[in-house]
Amino acid sequence: MGKPGATGVKRIFKAAIYSKQGLKAGLKYEAALRQELALGIVLTLLAFAVAESTVEFLLLVLLPWLTFVVEILNSAIEAVVDRFGDEYHELSGRAKDLGSAAVMVMLFLTGLTWLAILIW
Repeated sequence: MGKPGATGVKRIFKAAIYSKQGLKAGLKYEAALRQELALGIVLTLLAFAVAESTVEFLLLVLLPWLTFVVEILNSAIEAVVDRFGDEYHELSGRAKDLGSAAVMVMLFLTGLTWLAILIW
């Protein structure tokens, strides 16, 4: 049996409220999220000038925003790990490092894509 709670349109409305709260908290407490939001906005605007095709435009716009999404997930992982205490635990450290690695991979792919499109 499923979880009790709202269904249908009411569930969607509540989910939107929770999402807004998450974005607000992330932007308030996470500097990296604010930086990647700014990067996403700047690169989206630049994509209009740089892209020579629809595919190029989509790549130049989507990758920075996917990086932003991965940073949101990384921040969520860090918040959950920190919720359980300050003491070091190997699995907690690994979880945080893996989240950070995911962000680094996305930043690398974003940079590589921009470089490739600008050069070729």
